[in-house]
Amino acid sequence: MSGALEDKRTATRFRILAEIADRQPAVSQGEIAEAVGVTSQAVSEYIRDLVEDGLVEKQGRSRYRVTKEGVDWLFQEARALQRFAEHVTDDVLESVNEDAAIVTDDVAAGDTVTLSLREGLLHATPGDDGPAIGVATTDAEAGDAASVTGFEGVIEMEPGSVRVLQVPPARVAEADAVDSDALAAACDEADIVVAAGVEAVVACRNADVDVRTWFAPGEVAADAAARGLDAAVVASTDAAGRVTDALRDAGVLFEVTEP
Repeated sequence: MSGALEDKRTATRFRILAEIADRQPAVSQGEIAEAVGVTSQAVSEYIRDLVEDGLVEKQGRSRYRVTKEGVDWLFQEARALQRFAEHVTDDVLESVNEDAAIVTDDVAAGDTVTLSLREGLLHATPGDDGPAIGVATTDAEAGDAASVTGFEGVIEMEPGSVRVLQVPPARVAEADAVDSDALAAACDEADIVVAAGVEAVVACRNADVDVRTWFAPGEVAADAAARGLDAAVVASTDAAGRVTDALRDAGVLFEVTEP
């Protein structure tokens, strides 16, 4: 564990050294004292110790630089703090967090449940037979939602794919020349279909394709893929760029084709 978490002096030493690194070479002890919340006299004493330990080098009146050893110490402490923060967020907080899940059979508060994703939604099955489990905190009948906490393990899931199907914009003469049969066939392969642009909505209606939404289609498709669903985004060529930007921002792999 980071020494900055074990005793107050090391924590203050870490803060002051970081402030020196941020402000060097002209260092105002008064400004550091205000930032850290200690007296100027205390800052002076800490800096003297840092110089003696070889973590800081004095270059003149109120002029200091952090040495290579000082940078290494800061980096080690910062990494230890980061690892501890990751442990808190990924392990501690995640385990006490509560989420809702659809129960596949009747459960009572306190029951252990196995967790899985179905159609992109969290499901809970009584028992501890799976790689990911939790504890129900409310009673629920089959098909209803229960609150679940105490998450352990990893839910087995293959990320979904996203296919962007481009259709021509209305201003193009052949805008109505979308092959409805080909579009319907392409969309049949997806678990969820969303549309981007008026032309895409019309093309889907003409092909009798069920569109879930035409709001934030890139973000919706990315979220669906993250939950294991294959998504199709029917997009006009004018709107396709915004869709692919959203997919790239979410780190989702995709392909762009025509129906």
